[in-house]
Amino acid sequence: METKHKFLSFNLGSNDLAVINLQHIAEVLQISLTEICGVPQMPNCVLGIYNWRGEMLWLVDLEEMLGYPPLLQGNNIAAKMMAIILEHDGKYLGLLVRHLTDIESLDTTKMKSPTAEIFYSAISPFVEGYFINAEEAMVFNLNALSILQSPMWGHNN
Repeated sequence: METKHKFLSFNLGSNDLAVINLQHIAEVLQISLTEICGVPQMPNCVLGIYNWRGEMLWLVDLEEMLGYPPLLQGNNIAAKMMAIILEHDGKYLGLLVRHLTDIESLDTTKMKSPTAEIFYSAISPFVEGYFINAEEAMVFNLNALSILQSPMWGHNN
């Protein structure tokens, strides 16, 4: 049985690394924050809607959603961010991250189970487990489906 899967890796906060399984990623693109249309009365981590292939795509600040400081602090409104477009059953959600690092092939049998001691409450519902990389650093494996199906979005997407 094939235990190696391809994952997209990216930074979370200033020190952490995370991966998402490529099978849940429809596309990766660079987005200028000026192209995002804000929507009132949404959780802070929901930045708004973006016109993607003629569809309305909800964009989420993944770092803020997971309990990190928001990406949009200070004056970087003109900044460009990378958006990871998740897809499942025809539903799409864009996750904004600072920058992508790589596509990695990881052996899922080496994934360790998440524990409450390691992950704080904001991130734990969205972590499938973690890997230890060659530099002995922890790499969070984020669960794309639990992010897409988060009750946080209500019936908006």
